[in-house]
Amino acid sequence: MDEKKFLAEKFEANRGHLRAVAYRMLGSTAEVDDAVQETWLRLNRSDTSAVENLGGWLTTVVARVCLDMLRSRKSRREEPMGPHVPEPVADDAHGRDAEMADSVGAALLVVLETLAPAERLAFVLHDMFAVPFEEIAPIVGRTPAAARQLASRARRRVQGTPPPDADFSRQKNIVDAFLKASRDGDFEGLLAVLDPDVVVRADQAAQRLGSQAEIRGATAVAEFFKGRAQAAKPALVDGSLALAVMLGGQLRVVVRLTISGERISAIDAVADSEQIGEFDVTLLA
Repeated sequence: MDEKKFLAEKFEANRGHLRAVAYRMLGSTAEVDDAVQETWLRLNRSDTSAVENLGGWLTTVVARVCLDMLRSRKSRREEPMGPHVPEPVADDAHGRDAEMADSVGAALLVVLETLAPAERLAFVLHDMFAVPFEEIAPIVGRTPAAARQLASRARRRVQGTPPPDADFSRQKNIVDAFLKASRDGDFEGLLAVLDPDVVVRADQAAQRLGSQAEIRGATAVAEFFKGRAQAAKPALVDGSLALAVMLGGQLRVVVRLTISGERISAIDAVADSEQIGEFDVTLLA
């Protein structure tokens, strides 16, 4: 059989599945059509001779396309216009789109719209289409464990349950104490809230803003943060306590904190604008 004809037949056999994935990712029939068409174009441009599971390959491609579209939508969305509202699906000649919409539910689509792009992808692929986290991880540029966490956070949002954090107030006090000590240049105060083996890591963008790539040990970390954090505010980042560094009214750095017991055991500074755009950030008082 001619290779192009073979690919066309395989693609058509998977079209319904690809549309289902794209609709849950995008909630827009027009964008679904665009995503599926782009997947077809990429199939035609790619050498798939070594691909053993073409259906899985197509699912990965359409997921990448949808992720790019969600990120683009998020970056150009103007806040006064409000959140994107999923489009109702009009009946096609065979009723397939209407059935697809009914199987998802408008309420679920509205909740999915509140998720960060990477969270939405992890949740949709794993919980709705049983794609393993090992295959989801490279799509979102995370480890399988991090992809699992993305899906878990999304699942809690979808189910309407808060993060399992009975110690939120205690942890918030630790974060507040860290911020105060940092701003006041209180070296001893910083040591009091830092684990002796605390590790600070910064991405390349944060390093360009003055962070070190890695700092180990409470003494070195306290010395680094002494007198800093003037522009930092406590925040929830993807449901977890963190710091948001605001410069000129813009979120420039997200500082993720790992709290073990009564102390901060890890600090990760992220300033890459694309990754920050994926975070769900809520400033706290």
